Amino acid sequence: MQTSADSVRPAELAARLAAHPRVQRVPTPKAELFQHRDFLSPDLRRALIALIDQDRRPSTIADDNGDAYFRTSETCDLDPAEPAVRELEALLFDLNGIDPRFGEPCQGQRYAVGQEFKAHTDYFTPGGPDYDKFCAVAGQRTWTFMIYLNQVEAGGATRFRAIGKTFHPEPGKLLCWNNARSDGRVNPNTLHHGMKVRKGVKYVITKWYRERPWG
Repeated sequence: MQTSADSVRPAELAARLAAHPRVQRVPTPKAELFQHRDFLSPDLRRALIALIDQDRRPSTIADDNGDAYFRTSETCDLDPAEPAVRELEALLFDLNGIDPRFGEPCQGQRYAVGQEFKAHTDYFTPGGPDYDKFCAVAGQRTWTFMIYLNQVEAGGATRFRAIGKTFHPEPGKLLCWNNARSDGRVNPNTLHHGMKVRKGVKYVITKWYRERPWG
């Protein structure tokens, strides 16, 4: 994945994150994966949860592999004009330094009991049926930034099977990863499973970045 000169290049972003005093790199050679605990304040988390509840709808997916239950959560496209979303975007920019033009709109997800997002990657498979449709303008997805908004009573973990890591929801915890390898090819080791919620409800924010400006 090659980025525009106006964007933060993958190696620079990884170094920026690794140098941050609150960010931890997950020890694996298989992917560039980081976590930051307590990234969002309780007040901001509550405001974002309210926005998700206000506008949530059934989640969709580009390719469900013929499985109608592949992604069963609910989704909300967050209005960038909302004060809480502006605050969120400012915090993300302060952390990663990526020009906001390269970001997709922030998306919220809500998982009730029994809902999940089966093992998937965030990139679009080159040569696949949806690659040209979704990557023609802004290019491939580069980095993913995902934030847990609340405590889940049971279940709802995010499992990276190839890496051998499972992350349990913690209010305000951010996970982020590079969807590509160092040579620019997509990285199948970023396959991850939003596991079923067993008790309670899970709220998540996801922000994806692209090779070129969005839209």
